[in-house]
Amino acid sequence: MKKIKLFILTIVVALTSYGFTTYKNDFFEIAKQIEIFTNLYKEINMNYVDEVNPAALMNTAIEAMLNDLDPYTIYWNEQEIQNARIQNSGNYTGIGAEIISTPESILIRNIQKGSPADIAGLKIGDKIISIGDIQVEDYNEDAGELLKGSADTEVILKVNRNSEVETMTLVRGMVEEKAVPFFKLLKNNTGYIVLSQFSRSASSEVIEAFQRLKEEGATQIILDLRNNPGGLLSEAVNVSNIFIEKGTTITFTKSAIEKYNQTYATQNKALDTEIPLTILINENSASASEIVSGSLQDLDRAVVIGSRSFGKGLVQRPKKLNYGTQAKITISRYYTPSGRCIQALDYMDGESIRKEKNEYTEFKTKSGRSVYDGGGIKPDIVVDVEKESKLVKALKKENVIFDFSVNYISRNRDLKLENFKFNQTIIDDFKKFIKENNFKFETDTDKKIDELKDIAESEDYLSSIQSSLIDLQKELNKEKEEAFQKETQTLKKLITENILRIIGYDDAVYTYYTEKGEVIDRAISLLNNKNSYKEILGYN
Repeated sequence: MKKIKLFILTIVVALTSYGFTTYKNDFFEIAKQIEIFTNLYKEINMNYVDEVNPAALMNTAIEAMLNDLDPYTIYWNEQEIQNARIQNSGNYTGIGAEIISTPESILIRNIQKGSPADIAGLKIGDKIISIGDIQVEDYNEDAGELLKGSADTEVILKVNRNSEVETMTLVRGMVEEKAVPFFKLLKNNTGYIVLSQFSRSASSEVIEAFQRLKEEGATQIILDLRNNPGGLLSEAVNVSNIFIEKGTTITFTKSAIEKYNQTYATQNKALDTEIPLTILINENSASASEIVSGSLQDLDRAVVIGSRSFGKGLVQRPKKLNYGTQAKITISRYYTPSGRCIQALDYMDGESIRKEKNEYTEFKTKSGRSVYDGGGIKPDIVVDVEKESKLVKALKKENVIFDFSVNYISRNRDLKLENFKFNQTIIDDFKKFIKENNFKFETDTDKKIDELKDIAESEDYLSSIQSSLIDLQKELNKEKEEAFQKETQTLKKLITENILRIIGYDDAVYTYYTEKGEVIDRAISLLNNKNSYKEILGYN
């Protein structure tokens, strides 16, 4: 027994010494910083002139620490963990509306057809100003949480619609958020499937849509991943598996920690490895969407059409913390079968830095086509209308296109789906709306001109170069006006989408895509031309 104890003690000492030697620098530095922080935290709580909220103070410290990393490494409190579970399940108890919380109200951004919000009479563009007895502007927390509750419970809402206040009774209920909200058989026996998110039911819903379309006569498929922000990596593999044979690598991950290096291969028998396939993406297609489009592009199984994807090649994993909280930490990068990582941004001291084209590395697809890393997934066929310039992004960020569309509907209350036609008058009205609402598109050049003015003024040169700076600003304003003209087609598409969604839900938007969408037309044309399709994939 003594010998056994001595042997165990020797092993423990050896392992401890190894760990101490390997990690001692980090250990002492971490211990030192935690001790300093703990003492500071205690002194502030005990001695600060005003009363402080310890929990709020700690949340601020946590957020500030994580801000120095990438934006996907985040801290979740108990409520946020529950919300994440709900989102991934695809089913939740609520009202069935996409909302934006502001200090004054809750803005209804989108409504699911047949949902509790829809049944209650809420419309896109409505502003909820009170929930029960609580005024939104007086509520210090996220007022959107007040809309959630047990199924079949009622809540009284006061809603501002077109500057008129209405009272509505809303009954909460189970809301099923479909991963495949729309699919349809189009001309030339083309099956069209929209996949909006990679929730737990994503692959099963795609399979169901695919099988039904084939029963209806589909001989070629369009899988629409535009505006799909991603979701579960496992579902990305399962969706790819529908078209890729069992045992094929779809993605693999690399990390600084060996155990996080994993390969994800298809596990099931494919449904169809031969049917011609196109995938639609845009700048809002991210993460799992990029795994599917990138892997099927690398394997020469599908032609990718649209605009360059978002470029998120980072993998997160939740780590349990104390008291029911979690941290979602970036642990690795994922790579497509050819070996490329599509991550478009590097992060240094909390700042994002976009990779330059000269930093991209060339890789080869299964048939030898050239593809590149570092900038998202570049489509095989680029469609300009799907690209979003800085001007368009600024308009979307400030909700200008959305607000204009709501305003347009309020001025045309009798507008019906069958009567709506986009025309030049709408673009002219949009320009007026921008001016009336004082939208200012500030470019990097504008910022540099302002910086130059400040420097010139501090060095007493401003008076001598003032006229030159004014002329420069005038020329820049002309360029910005021309930029607006160049974006007419993209703005037409975005405004039309918003107006149709208000009067006909998401279904109207998807129908518009199938009837007037340039990207879908390009996809159908390619699928109908078997030689061009094969040539792009490197089969000729």
